[in-house]
Amino acid sequence: MGIIIALIIALIIIVVVVNAIQQHKEKVEQEKRGKAAKQKAIIDETEELLLSIANLPNNPALVMILNNRSLNAAKSMARILPENKALLKRIQDMEGRVNAGKANTAQAASEQSFTLPDNEQQLVSVLQCIKKLRVTLKSEQSKGNLDPQTFTQEDHKLSAMQLKIGVETLQKRGMIAYQKEMLGSSRQYLEKALQTIADSPIQTEYCTSKREEIQNVLEDITSSLKNTNAKDAAKKAKAEEDDLDLLFQPKKKW
Repeated sequence: MGIIIALIIALIIIVVVVNAIQQHKEKVEQEKRGKAAKQKAIIDETEELLLSIANLPNNPALVMILNNRSLNAAKSMARILPENKALLKRIQDMEGRVNAGKANTAQAASEQSFTLPDNEQQLVSVLQCIKKLRVTLKSEQSKGNLDPQTFTQEDHKLSAMQLKIGVETLQKRGMIAYQKEMLGSSRQYLEKALQTIADSPIQTEYCTSKREEIQNVLEDITSSLKNTNAKDAAKKAKAEEDDLDLLFQPKKKW
């Protein structure tokens, strides 16, 4: 009887141990899948950014940063899932893309050559892309994958494009209002554009020329507003004068 009880206890212990081992394995596998999914999300996000920057000025350095980001994520994923042979093939393709990018000697266009799309929806997409790129660059620098000098250079380029979008959009709205003789609204848009330029930590030739251009328009608006106010004042004075004449004119005798 004692032997049977001992065997039952031993069996229970074995079941408990086996379950514990199985749960541990499942937990490890779940953590691996979570880590792998995180790296895959980085790869997918980076590939989307690579497609989106087609609407921006040619920038081989930025393309190289993004390609390296995808490659690093793929290598991390391969360390997590070493049995995934398809992933190894993808890494080889990514390495080929990175090496091809190193041989690219094309020069990046400056922010002055950046042409804004006319379509409002496209403009919003470009702005969202620039914001995501700046966040991505900051993330890569914090991970040690991007040196401070390169980060600063590329972030300044993106910042300049972001500034141009804001200024040009405000100026465009201001000029539309000006053409419709909505002088107050026009002045508000243009003054906001000037403030946007003033708030920029980096002042380029674009900032200087655009500031002068907008200030000239604001001077015209100020002059137009003075003329309008003077005309309104004259009309008001004439109306008051007519009212007084009507009040004090000799009364007719019937």
